[in-house]
Amino acid sequence: MSEPGLGAVLFDIDDTLYSTTRFAERARERAIEAMIRAGLRTPPERIKDLLHEVIDEYRSNFPHQFDEVLSRLPANTYEPVNPAVIVASAVAAYHDTKFRELRAYDEVPVVLAALRQRGARMGVVTTGVPVKQAEKLVRLRLLDLFEPAWVFITDQMELPKQSSRLWERVCLVTGVEPARTLYVGDHATMDVDPANEAGLVTVLVRRGGKYSGIEGRTKPTHEIGDFCQLDVLLRDTYHV
Repeated sequence: MSEPGLGAVLFDIDDTLYSTTRFAERARERAIEAMIRAGLRTPPERIKDLLHEVIDEYRSNFPHQFDEVLSRLPANTYEPVNPAVIVASAVAAYHDTKFRELRAYDEVPVVLAALRQRGARMGVVTTGVPVKQAEKLVRLRLLDLFEPAWVFITDQMELPKQSSRLWERVCLVTGVEPARTLYVGDHATMDVDPANEAGLVTVLVRRGGKYSGIEGRTKPTHEIGDFCQLDVLLRDTYHV
């Protein structure tokens, strides 16, 4: 990319490269169906309410969500079935859904491949359990499109996105100053505000994720509805 263009294009993962919101809903529905098939005698709506209650209390990465759901139900809703069987059925159904249905938004692989071919250097800045976030890139089949050293996972770096030190470290590793670094994310307060404050060019994706309606303290440099619009923006405005 020629000066004074961009030297780095970085992306969030969840609800940016794929629909985390829709995938999580489907996977949890499949898990609830599996629990009922395994012998849990509780209406699915009740199980769903409890699961959301657990997630609200412990966050979505809590590894014992289904055990906690069962602990909030009377034993007579599943006895004589071993509760471990019900939990295992839910976990297996969730992971089976991940194996079958975890896919990038339709246009994302095409756009990223085109950007790579045009010389864009790309990476990821994401929050979450390191192995889980890395697994998403592998399952989305996007990993090869990013610079190997440019996969930044905040939990691994022990710095939140809100920290200026995180963005300083990211730019130090990429060797690209903030003003020539563009960051694409879906969350106005977790993605756009911190990157704006660090001096990056920001792009907010609004395509119906759970944070789509949130407004931040600052405005993104650009706002898009999908990656086709990002492709046009990078080509026409930044000559990428």
